[in-house]
Amino acid sequence: MNYTKINGGVCAPKGFRAGGIHCGIRKNHTKKDLAMIFSEKPCSAAAVYTRNKVLGAPIIVTRDHLRDGTARAVICNSGNANTCNSDGVEKAELMCSLAAKALGIDSADVIIASTGVIGQPIAMEPIEKGIAALAPALTPEGASDAAEAIMTTDTKLKECAVSFRLGTNAVTIGAIAKGSGMISPNMATMLSFITSDACISSAMLGEALRAVVDDTYNMLSVDGDTSTNDMVSIMANGLAGNPLIDSKNEAFDAFVGALKIVATEMVRMMAADGEGATKLLQCSVTGAPSKETAKKVAKSVINSSLVKTAMFGADANWGRILCAIGYTDAEFDIGSIDVYISSEAGQIQVCKNGFGVPFSEEKAKEILLRNEILIDILMKQGEFEATAWGCDLTYDYVKINGDYRT
Repeated sequence: MNYTKINGGVCAPKGFRAGGIHCGIRKNHTKKDLAMIFSEKPCSAAAVYTRNKVLGAPIIVTRDHLRDGTARAVICNSGNANTCNSDGVEKAELMCSLAAKALGIDSADVIIASTGVIGQPIAMEPIEKGIAALAPALTPEGASDAAEAIMTTDTKLKECAVSFRLGTNAVTIGAIAKGSGMISPNMATMLSFITSDACISSAMLGEALRAVVDDTYNMLSVDGDTSTNDMVSIMANGLAGNPLIDSKNEAFDAFVGALKIVATEMVRMMAADGEGATKLLQCSVTGAPSKETAKKVAKSVINSSLVKTAMFGADANWGRILCAIGYTDAEFDIGSIDVYISSEAGQIQVCKNGFGVPFSEEKAKEILLRNEILIDILMKQGEFEATAWGCDLTYDYVKINGDYRT
């Protein structure tokens, strides 16, 4: 299957419009804080949510709205998470009603998300005015504005799209995302909205999303904290005109393949833009005795604060990597593991069969000074593999989070 990356983000698929504006939730008037995505046709829809026991009100409302597997719009604000507020659900439902009225659809067909500070009541006046202004201004070129409006401590827009063919039909999947801190495996302060013009049932769409999230978004870690509002949602409106995908077949596999490319790109962007980060870290595990073990080992290394700080300091302290492998909650033989570190500057082996091997510290420093570092772990105990993504841990991470609320 040939997949082609294209421009357009969530508006790349047929029939989608989007936009983003500053409505007044955030004090900085140069920061957009309200985003909307809309499909001209009803969509199959699905979502995956944070596993935190403390749930933002938007999560509760969206779960209810997606029980029938359909949606048509997304409304999302930044600057306030609408979490741990006694009136949170009421206000989230009101946001959906306002969006639905402005778009001429049912409020149950609106996916809602919020991101920002937890525990502060959300003001509805600016949101009400913002929705009234934003809805009629949505355009097929508005994906980047929407991507900007959902950012909090992010420093870069995160959007991408992929096109492929199902028979004679061109099918497209597009996405935007936000996420910079409080990102740990199983999602965290992260939102991602995905659109497609594929014709696919809601059941198969949900199955595809869950499978892809497990190998991508749930393999991302910035700082080990899991937040309260995070979700990945997907809407597919069928305008590509392909035969309905309602079972696991070649068309379903092709769709999953494209979705995984989009999700992986989103994850890499979020990892590289971690709060205070200077380097994108990727840990790939091969030859594991099980898929679960491969995932646990990769996440253990990516989660390690000591590994993260060593990467920040360009210090090839491979013992920290082996230590993180060793405390992984899984059964395997540490005595057969090899470890390699690489970047565009080259590759070195730092561990063979669980023991250190001689290597050039100068070459290691050169490799680790680059902004994308690959850690490859060869377990040689099976056929399973997994990849996790993260970033280094820097002085700026503490600065950013020391006064985030105030």
